[in-house]
Amino acid sequence: MSERVVLAYSGGLDTSVAIEWIKEETGAEVIAVAADVGQGGEDLEVIRERALACGAVEAEVADARDEFADGYCLPALKADALYMDSYPLVSALSRPVIVKHLVAAARKHDASIVAHGCTGKGNDQVRFEVGIGALAPDLRCIAPVRDYAMTRDRAIEFAESRDLPIDVNKKSPYSIDQNVWGRAVETGFLEDIWNGPIEDVYSYTSDPAVPRPADEVVITFVAGEPVAIDGRPLTMLAIIEELNTRAGAQGVGRLDLVEDRLVGIKSREVYEAPGAMALIAAHRELGRVTIERDLARFTTGVSQRWAELVYDGLWFSPLKYALDAFLAEVNSTITGDIRMTLHGGRAVVTGRRSEESLYDYNLATYDTGDTFDQSLAKGFIELWGMPSKLAATREQQSQQVRS
Repeated sequence: MSERVVLAYSGGLDTSVAIEWIKEETGAEVIAVAADVGQGGEDLEVIRERALACGAVEAEVADARDEFADGYCLPALKADALYMDSYPLVSALSRPVIVKHLVAAARKHDASIVAHGCTGKGNDQVRFEVGIGALAPDLRCIAPVRDYAMTRDRAIEFAESRDLPIDVNKKSPYSIDQNVWGRAVETGFLEDIWNGPIEDVYSYTSDPAVPRPADEVVITFVAGEPVAIDGRPLTMLAIIEELNTRAGAQGVGRLDLVEDRLVGIKSREVYEAPGAMALIAAHRELGRVTIERDLARFTTGVSQRWAELVYDGLWFSPLKYALDAFLAEVNSTITGDIRMTLHGGRAVVTGRRSEESLYDYNLATYDTGDTFDQSLAKGFIELWGMPSKLAATREQQSQQVRS
């Protein structure tokens, strides 16, 4: 039997051309694998038929939307994961679930190689190949766009010369990657970081400057997981989708970021993640109510490191697994309701309630009924400031000796 290659297939120009390209360059049979992670666009069956028409011997499509929401978006939410304190890992989160389906297909079809359509400049090549190496060290990876210098012009010329069934005339000025967690836009005039994004860039969000009535929403969490909106029980996927619609209609979740890529360069990215940013804001605020102070402070660093690991393609790494266990414990008390107002591009928390709350009204109030014993404060301040006071006294004495 001929060698077999499993290809991560999107249905676009590069991966469609890659099918015939791989066959000619390696002599291998190609199995195309496409996963629906909520990116919208073409029907999966249309994509499957195109892969076969472009020369794949097999084509598999998977509806991975719930799997992605439950197994990847939810852990990111529990981590309050924002790379560089801004980016909610839109593309980075989708790569591990695609990797799992690629490896499963490789085992099913006795393939020895996995291929992807990434360039040599981006992060995704790392995410795919490191992920595949972690799940299936015996599989080899190839990247036609990177390894064979497949420019767009060459890809179009190749498609036309082989009469491949691809519309090569459609050319967006942007490079776009999207899923249910958000949308990433780059290239074109955005590569000049002085240029501001125009409304044409956006799809998930409406212009936040346009006057419109505010939208109030109540999100219910149980152990860090959102389980209901306005009292209606919903799946994780349905909650993200509803908040994408409602927060997106208010212009929530627009980000314009110059970020540090794993490969060492800086890139300008414009993101839209209305549901993700609203959920992270709600989850983070409920955590402030229910998580003890020192644990909360330590968790901030864990969240940052978790986001870096996922951004850097290390979803299937020992440290990531260990941090998952820590975050599960942190989230055990994040149960309750958050009320938010969505308006003018912002998701503002206006109410919190939880049976796990560490907020004590009687201790916090300045009115009648205050149970805080203020007489204890003086001694606490003396003890708390003693190390600094002793150090300052020593410094004064040293200066006197030197003078």
